[in-house]
Amino acid sequence: MSPPVVGPDYRLICYTRPRHKNTHKGDIMRSAIALLVSLIAVTAAGHATAETLKVAVAQRGFWNSSFVDFAQRQGFFKDEGLDIEILYTEGGASTLTPVIAGSLDIAMSNGTLGVIAAYAKGMPVKIISAETTGAPDVFWYARPESGIKSIKDTAGKTVAFSSPGSSTNLTILQLINQEKVAATLVPTGGAPATLTQVMTGQIDVGWSVPPFVLQQLAEGHVQIIARGSDVAAIRDQTIRVNVANANALATKRDAFVRYIRALSRAIDWAYSGQAPIDTYAQIANVPPALAQRTRDEFFPKAAEQLGEVRGLDQTLKQALEFKYITAPLSVADVQKGLIDILYAPGK
Repeated sequence: MSPPVVGPDYRLICYTRPRHKNTHKGDIMRSAIALLVSLIAVTAAGHATAETLKVAVAQRGFWNSSFVDFAQRQGFFKDEGLDIEILYTEGGASTLTPVIAGSLDIAMSNGTLGVIAAYAKGMPVKIISAETTGAPDVFWYARPESGIKSIKDTAGKTVAFSSPGSSTNLTILQLINQEKVAATLVPTGGAPATLTQVMTGQIDVGWSVPPFVLQQLAEGHVQIIARGSDVAAIRDQTIRVNVANANALATKRDAFVRYIRALSRAIDWAYSGQAPIDTYAQIANVPPALAQRTRDEFFPKAAEQLGEVRGLDQTLKQALEFKYITAPLSVADVQKGLIDILYAPGK
């Protein structure tokens, strides 16, 4: 008896041909076995070539932070021959730092100011796509008994943002500049932790992105005092971007291109039918009606475009004004050295 032929998922055993004149059946069996072995080899090779990318995702439970999860659940990364490992963070430096260090490949939803600051310091970062243009999602809130009804009432008050260099940092800086108010800005981390600090009186004004705090708003425990969309200067400005480690990008560029292509597919899926709402409600642990309101009221699809970093000249002026960089940077320099758009849907 000849030795068995073993594949990765199946055990196939072939025996020596019986010694009789009719060999037709034996030939058919050998051909079938050869075909199966070839198919197994092809499948194994396909799995062997799947590339792994390690991705940091800021603020789990936000609508836009769920796109990676959507792509994972719908098999879009698998279709592109990718295995994705996800690390969820509280945003800002906690997302960008491990990518700079090279322990992760991609940082999602980074404040553009923080990325420019890292680039100006010579860090190995590349913007590989836009993430959010404008600030339709973020808002600031206070308890009704505080007497704070607008940003104009925050003089001498403590006002939250997530972390230095984040999009909430940029937006609140613009808000208080626009209203010419001397508020004290305080980094408070994620939205749930910020709500706790507001409700316990540790801070006067909190920040959030839906679906967080919507229930407290509906119950009258807090009230919105300002929205990111109130800031005229950033309505057509890309305030968050997706970033790659520059060294990893150089060595496996095609995998990064496939990643952004799958992400684009997930965004299209997120704005179609009821299934995305039900999936998001499960991820964020909220009722479907609240999930629907989150998407439809606070996250217009146009704001989630990936293909263009807009308002770069304005961003560079803000980076200098708010001391994220110590010397001016030109748009041309940043476009050449920092921005590398890997996939522009529809182009």
